[in-house]
Amino acid sequence: MNKKKSVTISDIAKRVGMTTITVSRALSKPDLVKPATLARILEVARELDYVPNAFARGLKRSESLIIGVITASVDNPFYSEMIKAISREAKQHGYTIMLVDTDELEELESKAVDTLLGYRVAGIILSPVSDEPSYQPDYLERLGNGKTPVVLLDRTIHDSPFSRVVLDNYHSGIQAAHYLLRQTPDLKRLLVLTGPAHSRITVERLKGLREVLADHPHIQVEVQAGDYTLMPSYLHTLDYLAEHTAPDAIMGFNQLITLGALRALRMHNIPHDSLTICGIDRLPFADIFGVPIACVAHDASLAGSSAVRLLLDRLEDPYKPRDKVVITGVLENG
Repeated sequence: MNKKKSVTISDIAKRVGMTTITVSRALSKPDLVKPATLARILEVARELDYVPNAFARGLKRSESLIIGVITASVDNPFYSEMIKAISREAKQHGYTIMLVDTDELEELESKAVDTLLGYRVAGIILSPVSDEPSYQPDYLERLGNGKTPVVLLDRTIHDSPFSRVVLDNYHSGIQAAHYLLRQTPDLKRLLVLTGPAHSRITVERLKGLREVLADHPHIQVEVQAGDYTLMPSYLHTLDYLAEHTAPDAIMGFNQLITLGALRALRMHNIPHDSLTICGIDRLPFADIFGVPIACVAHDASLAGSSAVRLLLDRLEDPYKPRDKVVITGVLENG
């Protein structure tokens, strides 16, 4: 099976009937080109699926020793640990990484994909801005042509053809629920702070939690959906505490969410050890400050290194079937 030939500036120039100089200027310095000319060139570039090559024109894709990494947020400690593991594993195989932080913005994610394709990276490890079933980004077709191997990490894109490394979120919800019941036998009110309501991660963690709590119908479960950052959980917890006494227990769906809840408790002068708290994944350096919060911890380093190995497998055999690695969490400080 022959690989699709990369589209060049010359191909675009032939299609629009202009010189390569004009096309090159339109793509690199659009302000120097007449609007009508620019519009025509950009239209043809999109039709031909042109991706600018940031390396020398003679560079073959098979010679690239760069792995592109796209992450939704380097602020997340779990993601930082995964990225470190990706870099370490890549170096062991002679690769370096090119990291792009999309700051949870869809348009930046799309640009990041184009940038990495332009650099002719060997492959891409992608943690998308959303894992909601409705999220179908415009770059899927560009990545799905099979020329550049892709591995999804933690968050996945619904019904996409890529290999993936995911967490066992359902099992994590089950473990957290059992801990909360053991730690608080008289549990009556539970505040659950989650990521986006339709996120696959949120849905699976809630599913595991509710399955265990189904045998305890007297427990009042208050679910507050936000995102995977600190501020929404902080505000939700503040609002809850303004209207209610402290709950018997709080569960946070990642480290930043748990930290937001702890911050709100502190604002209300409620000691963190006066109620049961359980989170997903470790709070960084919490033990140093004498705050050993129970959590279901996933091995972020294993997740990152596994993503690199899946990518290398695809580079070795481009036609290998889609693969999947599942990282199971372990209860700590519980």
